[in-house]
Amino acid sequence: MTTTTTTTPIPPVPPVTTLQPSPPPPHPPQRQIRALYDSTTITVYQAYPSAIADAAVATQRLSASPAFKPGRMTWIKPSWCWMMYRSGYALKDARQERVLALRVTHEGFAALLRRGVLTHEVGANERKEKKEGAGGGVRVQWDPERSPRLERCAWRSLQVGIPPGLVQRWVDEWVVGIEDVTARARGLKEAVEGEGEAVDDAELRRRGLLPDERVYVLPADVAAVVGVDG
Repeated sequence: MTTTTTTTPIPPVPPVTTLQPSPPPPHPPQRQIRALYDSTTITVYQAYPSAIADAAVATQRLSASPAFKPGRMTWIKPSWCWMMYRSGYALKDARQERVLALRVTHEGFAALLRRGVLTHEVGANERKEKKEGAGGGVRVQWDPERSPRLERCAWRSLQVGIPPGLVQRWVDEWVVGIEDVTARARGLKEAVEGEGEAVDDAELRRRGLLPDERVYVLPADVAAVVGVDG
């Protein structure tokens, strides 16, 4: 007698599903102002030597120290991270060892930008003017934004150069509050270098080391002058 063995077919192995990474969040527009602000002021940043910073904070007036030079072009930055990049977290050199947060009236900020001259590429002569403070117009530059770790971003951040002819008005009328945020700058460096990727931007904000910068909307005529994308 012959015995027939029935073989159960082996089901095919399903294909391996490759999980696709989530798409990255959309980048901000190339030219967009993001800043810390309230109903009356926008905060911008500058770095100074201690002699200027101490007097400015004590008197709430930038020009309180004789070391302050109103005859030179002075540059402001609404981006905290760009200020960190420029000053090396307030550790780059003695001329930038103190970072000040300046509260500026919305009207004053708009008045500056209305006088702006947009610089697409800074040539040799323009770099010399920037260094020496020459020229009478407000300079507007869009430089690559930086992350809290000073990495270069794909979008840009605003810098504004105030010429000597407007510095006194800037000091007397438009800056209405001055805070020394040097400890915050150095605390940010300590966090990102000491903890690495274990500390994200949300945690840095929770610790007060990264301001909650939001999109700052300019009047339409001012946005056109400085070339804002969104």
